[in-house]
Amino acid sequence: MGAIKLLLTIIGVLALAMGLLWIGQGMGWIRWPASSFMIDASGWAVRGAALAVGGAIMIWFGRRR
Repeated sequence: MGAIKLLLTIIGVLALAMGLLWIGQGMGWIRWPASSFMIDASGWAVRGAALAVGGAIMIWFGRRR
């Protein structure tokens, strides 16, 4: 059972980080890479928010006792 919790936490952290990146690119705050199609595209900010929330939930479940 410990391996599943560790896996959930790792995947959750990656999903949270990627979601925050998508939010930043979609809102135009992060302009990296400069040729990204996601920059200033608000749809990606919404998708990023959903991914970040999903990642946070995975972290929460992975850290529960």
